[in-house]
Amino acid sequence: MITELKAKYSIKKLCEFLDMNRDSYYYTPTKAEIDKQLIQDVKETFYHNKGAYGQKKLYKALRKKGVSIGKEKLSEIMKQENLVSKYVMRRHSNSSQNATNHDETGNKLGRKFSGRKALEVVASDLTYVDVNHKWHYLCLLIELSHREIIGYSAGQNKDSALVKAAWLTIKEDIRNICIFHTDRGSEFKNEEIDKILKVGNIERSLSNPGTPIDNAVCESMYDIVKTEFLFGEKFTDLADLQAKLSAWVWWYNNERLHSSLGYQTPMESRKSCEIGVTEEKIANKKYQKFWKKVGVHGQKVCVDK
Repeated sequence: MITELKAKYSIKKLCEFLDMNRDSYYYTPTKAEIDKQLIQDVKETFYHNKGAYGQKKLYKALRKKGVSIGKEKLSEIMKQENLVSKYVMRRHSNSSQNATNHDETGNKLGRKFSGRKALEVVASDLTYVDVNHKWHYLCLLIELSHREIIGYSAGQNKDSALVKAAWLTIKEDIRNICIFHTDRGSEFKNEEIDKILKVGNIERSLSNPGTPIDNAVCESMYDIVKTEFLFGEKFTDLADLQAKLSAWVWWYNNERLHSSLGYQTPMESRKSCEIGVTEEKIANKKYQKFWKKVGVHGQKVCVDK
C-alpha cells in the first residue's frame, strides 16, 4: 500500500496530506554513544575483580568507586563488551570422596553459621586443583563472623600436613579460637592437628556423616574458589599455585564484596565492628612460645602491616 502511494504521489505531497514534517520521514534514529571513560571504568572494575562479578555486584563495586552509572547502562555496556561472569561460564565437575573419620565428636554448630562472634568458629575443608595435569590440593581456614580466610595452604597431597600448613599461616592468636569445625575427612583427625587444638584449647566440631550441608559455609567457599580463582586459571607447578593462591586470598579478604556482609569486604566488616586481636597481643612472647610447644621453630607470628 505504501509503495503504491509513493509511486503515485511525491513524498512532499504525502507529508502535506498527513500534516507531517518531511524531515521526520527521512529521520533515522541513531543510538547515543556511551562515554568511553565509562566503558573503561566498567571493564577495569570487572577484570580487577577477576571476572567474578555479575551485574548486581559490579554495580555495587562501581558505585563504591564513585562511578556514576545506572543499572540499565551497566547492563548495556556488559553486553556490548561481552563481560560475562565466571559463574555463567563455569564448568561443573564431580567432587571427590573423603575417607571417613568415625570419631564420636558431634556437630556443635547445628548449622548456625551466622551471628557468630570473632574467632568463635573456624571452619575448614579441602578441594582439588589441576596443576600441569597433576592433582594438587588446597586447604582454607574460614573465620565465620566475617567470612575471612585466616589460613591457607596448597600442596601435592591431601593429608594432615596440608591442614597443619594452613594453621601455620594464621596471624591471629589461635587461643582465641573456640571451635574448629570440619567434615569427617581423615586428614582433619591426626596427632598433629589434635596437638595444635589441645594447646590452643580449641573445641572440635564435626559434620554428621554424609551430610555436607553441615559444613555449608565451606561448600559455598569452595564454589567461590573454583569459580573465581581456579576456573580459567593455569598453574605450572606448586610454587606457581602457592603464589597465585596467596594473591587471591589477599584480594578475597581485602577487596571482594560480599552480599552477606552488606557489600563490604571481610576486612571492612571486621574493622567496622572493631573485631580482632591487637598486633601487640599477636606478637607477644607467650604466643611466640606457642608454636615451639607444637614443634614449630622460627615461625613468624607478627602481623605485617
